[in-house]
Amino acid sequence: MSLEEDFEAAADRVKDLSSRPDNSTLLDLYALYKQGTDGDVSGKRPSRLKIKARAKYDAWNDRSGTSREEAMQQYVDLVDRLVEEDA
Repeated sequence: MSLEEDFEAAADRVKDLSSRPDNSTLLDLYALYKQGTDGDVSGKRPSRLKIKARAKYDAWNDRSGTSREEAMQQYVDLVDRLVEEDA
């Protein structure tokens, strides 16, 4: 299976977790997924009043410079770990 196929499969598998990951892990999943699909963050940083949007932006921005392939692999590895812990 190619990395892209593994990545898409991981995106499907993460939806089947029996328990919701903690917020930090959710931000990691979001940031790695966005970096793997869209590349570096773009647009303006949300205002302080938009706490959730700002946290997501900051998490994604922290991954800037990471290649799409590396972000995809890190995402797959994180999902694999979560699925294993969930079992």
